[in-house]
Amino acid sequence: MHNYEVKRLLVNYKTLEEFKNFREYGSAELSMKDDLEANMIENDSESPFYGIYFGNKLVARMSLYRIAGKFDRYFNPPQDYLELWKLEVLEPYRKKGYGETLVNFAKSFGLPIKTNARQGSSDFWNHMSFEAATYDASRDRGESPFVWYPAGVKEQQTDQELINVESSEEIN
Repeated sequence: MHNYEVKRLLVNYKTLEEFKNFREYGSAELSMKDDLEANMIENDSESPFYGIYFGNKLVARMSLYRIAGKFDRYFNPPQDYLELWKLEVLEPYRKKGYGETLVNFAKSFGLPIKTNARQGSSDFWNHMSFEAATYDASRDRGESPFVWYPAGVKEQQTDQELINVESSEEIN
């Protein structure tokens, strides 16, 4: 069992500079950098990012957003859940348990989790006890959502499944 420490990352120049090492560097980081430069956010304010350091180097990170239950279209019963984005481990540090540690940290909140699997990552998500959500074109718009269910939570029926159930009832 790996004993890596997951830290909530601070929004500061050092962290944002380190984010440039990650392939998934994009609009969230750029807007944080802009906000920081415009002083809209204070240096060292908390971000939605969590990471693991190897010495002084940020080698793995993810972002976690808590989504309110009223927007839940994945879980039954509908409830607050976590959306996990940008899980990434720098190349030389892969296959050493950093990604697992981050996902287990997210699970420790006890809320259902939704993520979008990047191409070729479904084996990892299956290994972490995530399941591919039933694809719903109106909800998922080309994403490939994977979900993790804590005890007592299951998949919400999709709009398409409800239509299929209703149409089969009309036939009978």
